[in-house]
Amino acid sequence: MRFATPLLIAAALASTALARPVPRTAPPAASIRAIAAALADPGRPAADRERDTSRHATELLAFMGVKPGDKVADFIMGGGYWTRVLAPLVGPAGKVYAYQPAEFIQYRAAYGTEQDAAVAGRANVVANRDSLGAIHFAEPLDAIITVQNWHDLHLHQSPPGASALIAHELFAALKPGGTLLVVDHVGANPTPFAVADTLHRGDPAATRAEMEAAGFRFDGSLPVLANPADPHTALVFDPAIRGHTDQFVYRFRKPR
Repeated sequence: MRFATPLLIAAALASTALARPVPRTAPPAASIRAIAAALADPGRPAADRERDTSRHATELLAFMGVKPGDKVADFIMGGGYWTRVLAPLVGPAGKVYAYQPAEFIQYRAAYGTEQDAAVAGRANVVANRDSLGAIHFAEPLDAIITVQNWHDLHLHQSPPGASALIAHELFAALKPGGTLLVVDHVGANPTPFAVADTLHRGDPAATRAEMEAAGFRFDGSLPVLANPADPHTALVFDPAIRGHTDQFVYRFRKPR
């Protein structure tokens, strides 16, 4: 995939309709034990551990279904929170591809520094700085997670159709039966992704439509990050709502 113009996405990373909630059946005990051990990993910064409850890390990872030995990607990894959880979860037989777009690092050099810190000392983590127009992973993946950033692919700097092309690339990167977990802030959009630039919020229905158009099968939603009190009209970095936005959690599956 190549874009005629580079993606210079000037973005700080930071209850839904048409969603089928997944029955709250308990995940296997072995999965919960593996997740608990990963969250307790001593190599994780204290600041990350303090966010585990508000991020509902246990529930999201159980919903995602990642297990030891899996090959996974943290797509647009931000500060590396999920990379540092996934590394001990997949273990030495697994692999984590910590993807930070070249365009994001060009916009804010600290994204590169944060990627370096998340990868350092973790033998099963590979840093990836491909351009968004040339995404490539070294092997087929079992799962991909992307958190609070799908709306960034709809900023005005992005060429038309960029997000749809990237959705197809993620589909191609997964093994048959592989999982894509998408988490994003909910926006009050008069048209799809209309507030991506102004409020840094996404559109649940439009996100689902993009993934399904790429070949994914919608596999359910998880309501743990929903907040009905969020009016969907404030910038996600506004102190009045930051850390408490209404968010959708969608799981997609690549058909076998």
